[in-house]
Amino acid sequence: MSDDAASDDAVSDDAVSDGAVSDETASAPAALPEQLSRVHMVGIGGAGMSGLARILLARGGQVSGSDAKNSRGILELRTRGARVQVGHDPSALDQIPGGPSVVVTTHAAIPKTNPELVAARSRGIPVLLRPRVLAQLMTGYRSLLIAGTHGKTSTTSMAVVALQHAGTDPSFAIGGELNESGTNAHHGGDPIFVAEADESDGSLLEYTPDVVAVTNIDADHLDFFGSIEAYVEVFDRFAARITTGGSLVVCLDDPGSAALAGRVAESLTARGVEVLGYGRGTHAALAPTVPNVAILRSWEPRGVGGAATVRFAAPLSRDDDDRRLILPLPGEHMALNAIAAVIGAARVGAPAGAADPGTPDRFDGILAGIGSFGGVHRRFEFRGQRGGVEVIDDYAHHPTEVRAVLSAAQDMVAARGGPGGTRGRVVAVFQPHLYSRTVEFADEFAAALDLADAVVVADVYGAREAPIPGVSGRTISDKLTVPGIFAPDLSRLAAQVARLTRPGDVVLTLGAGDITMQGPEILAALATASTTGDAATGTDSAGSPVDGPGESGDRTGRVS
Repeated sequence: MSDDAASDDAVSDDAVSDGAVSDETASAPAALPEQLSRVHMVGIGGAGMSGLARILLARGGQVSGSDAKNSRGILELRTRGARVQVGHDPSALDQIPGGPSVVVTTHAAIPKTNPELVAARSRGIPVLLRPRVLAQLMTGYRSLLIAGTHGKTSTTSMAVVALQHAGTDPSFAIGGELNESGTNAHHGGDPIFVAEADESDGSLLEYTPDVVAVTNIDADHLDFFGSIEAYVEVFDRFAARITTGGSLVVCLDDPGSAALAGRVAESLTARGVEVLGYGRGTHAALAPTVPNVAILRSWEPRGVGGAATVRFAAPLSRDDDDRRLILPLPGEHMALNAIAAVIGAARVGAPAGAADPGTPDRFDGILAGIGSFGGVHRRFEFRGQRGGVEVIDDYAHHPTEVRAVLSAAQDMVAARGGPGGTRGRVVAVFQPHLYSRTVEFADEFAAALDLADAVVVADVYGAREAPIPGVSGRTISDKLTVPGIFAPDLSRLAAQVARLTRPGDVVLTLGAGDITMQGPEILAALATASTTGDAATGTDSAGSPVDGPGESGDRTGRVS
């Protein structure tokens, strides 16, 4: 498993990369700062680190790295010229002739006691966090950064695809792989850079962005920040770093994002930064001076996606204009993310401080790009269908994310009906991520999972944390009110899920850990197991056998 990405597929040393080198190298590499000419990356196979490596290599840098095990991503980096050692050892620093000019790591995934970090410091080699290096790579580019507790990867990805569809070739760094191109990063030919701004350790303060979109602000990462107030403050500080003539884009349907706009609008406007809102305007009263330039007038689920009607105003449109936005992904939350992507793409492509929306063709291209969006790895990703049961995988690992994904799944299932006129059910297979998060949000997780018709809760994926006595997946499953089981043994989980399902159902694997690997296992189990109502092998909160879930009636309390 990669050091900071549990979803990487392990492969052998002699495996062949499944795909040719992309056309990233076709772009003329921009000059790198001398410090970044020879870079060693600890945990190079992770989603963020591998993307950074791709850009460094495309711009002519020498890159070495290490990771806990091989992966397809590492094999691809090797085909591009990276030198990667499996396992962590000081000798990994010697792969580049003359040694690295800098060592790059991440705060969350790699401990300070890592032998390569210890050796680098003893040799006097600078050690930098990934965001600082990414910020250096953005120098000379007009930048769009997507921030927020949830939806960063999907929103960033949609903005990239929208810009590409409008004829722009941006550089980008995303926390997931675009399904269109199979990559999470690219060195583009145009002077625009699009990236996620991760707030989890405060390192987003390394950036000095031109355009920022904040999707939402919701309590998270309290193990690092210590309080919700400290967590919220980092967004205020980030907004203050937007360049003069830049833009702050906020969701007026999210109280945290709207409140941010309300706090910073006056100071930002005073120095020439525009503050723009979008959404239905549910919490617009928290930012009374912020115009809603993209009003979500309606959302209509359609199959696996939906259609939004959005009224765009200046500076996006010369006339208030209702436009149809077609999305290939379900959920009103995804429609809001798409609107943020449209505004961000439109403003980063405009000259600083420009009030004119640009050519209509360009804006049309951005809107059409959203409709062509093929999704992102592990974001409502269709994994397959067996026996009339679909399996979908999603990275959701916070109660708000789980709630949004399950609501979207329920809307999707309701819109299409089921075999013989029956309604399919939503079966959530959830793996909690981090012991601290499980304790902090146990009630909220259970309430979110209750939006499913049946729930299977795996044990906690601890990642960087040591176990907390008494904390497990049962901490959440005990609080469920819908039929559910605690399934601590992943080797049995797929069979348990298969026995819970019937044709027309949708199974969602949810979490930021290795639950994603259960998708193929569940599909295999579905291919051989009866799904006609056999009892599940599992226990309820009292330790008694649990039967498969029955028909679900009308549900209440679902949120978008």
